Amino acid sequence: MKPVTIIGMGLSPSDLTEKHKRIIYDADILMGGERHLASFEDAPVRKRTITRDLKGALEFIRANMANYTIVVLASGDPLFFGIGAYVVKALGPDRVEILPNISSIAAAFSRIKEPWGKAKVISLHGRDHEAKLTAALRDLEDKDDRIALFTDPNRNPGWLARYLLKMGLKDFFMGVFEQLGSEDEKFGWYHLVEAADLKFQEPNVIILKTDESQRGKESASLRQSLCLGLNEAEFEHEEGLITKSEIRAISLSKLQLLPHHTLWDLGAGSGSVGIEASRLLPKGKVFSVEQKPERVAQIRKNATRFQVDRLEVVHAVLPDGLDDLPDPDRVFIGGGGKALKAIIEKSASRLRPEGVMVINLVLMENIQNALDALRETGFQTELIQVQINRTREMPWSERLEAQNPVWIIRGKHQN
Repeated sequence: MKPVTIIGMGLSPSDLTEKHKRIIYDADILMGGERHLASFEDAPVRKRTITRDLKGALEFIRANMANYTIVVLASGDPLFFGIGAYVVKALGPDRVEILPNISSIAAAFSRIKEPWGKAKVISLHGRDHEAKLTAALRDLEDKDDRIALFTDPNRNPGWLARYLLKMGLKDFFMGVFEQLGSEDEKFGWYHLVEAADLKFQEPNVIILKTDESQRGKESASLRQSLCLGLNEAEFEHEEGLITKSEIRAISLSKLQLLPHHTLWDLGAGSGSVGIEASRLLPKGKVFSVEQKPERVAQIRKNATRFQVDRLEVVHAVLPDGLDDLPDPDRVFIGGGGKALKAIIEKSASRLRPEGVMVINLVLMENIQNALDALRETGFQTELIQVQINRTREMPWSERLEAQNPVWIIRGKHQN
């Protein structure tokens, strides 16, 4: 079986070497996007356009590679967020030959004469990578750090500018590189407010850098403010109706969250547990379910403040509102009242294998009810009681003031 050759086009056909061209013209079948194939109208080969249906393109390759020499044209560098990785994974490395070329990100940095060895590169091209973008923004350490992004017609520079502004971030310059390598190539730096209302030529890539002149204390602090065990005052909430920071930290440890997990935060209140949990779920998602409209609004405000985009707020009276949610890996129950038993049973029926449920309780009556409900549905249970004392200033010294005790129940599916 003949290997498939994937050739990186670079920015344009002018980046192809004589070796590349010879392989292209000697092929039996030439595959690529319409724009790529248009550059080889004179090539005496069979041509097939690659559309969004990559699965169909791969099936065509499998059906023809035994009898024909197939060459695939790819944008930029085939293995740098390109089709190359997809084909190699599907066919195996022994059946694919890769001929690399310059990527548009490398070209963009060459235009501004900056090194890009430390740049964080994210693709928004047909991908839901907002969480990766948010994490990269939060992790920027100094003014020399850069984030580079591949775009698409939907997640374009205007969309990105509006997204960042919605997250409360105003202290960035956006470098937009339009139609790199063509006669219509264009590049410019834009403030986010300016870019949000502009339209840019496709294709384009973006480089983000901090704008020190626009950096405000509030905007700059947001990227570093979300961590575990935040003081209650950091969240908008009803007085006293929030999971205390120490209880929050212990509850999150009992959940044993992994990066890809889906978490249900039931009776979410201000959303503090789900919001902090999101820091541990870069590839997962949090569903915060709350019945009171004013608290739903608080969750949304807190999520916006801390730039949490992997959290969805569900306004529902539990145990209703759970049927349309994806099955959870972890469940946290911070409130339930008289419906607690029904909430536990409903959650248990949806929890994935090896799932964990953590419940915070303050009422004595609910402790045994929760334990019984978990055990009846096949859970191993653990019960701990947490008593927190905090210092309080006195006229000439300090004393410890006891907080309300909290019982934390952890249930785990038995194997």
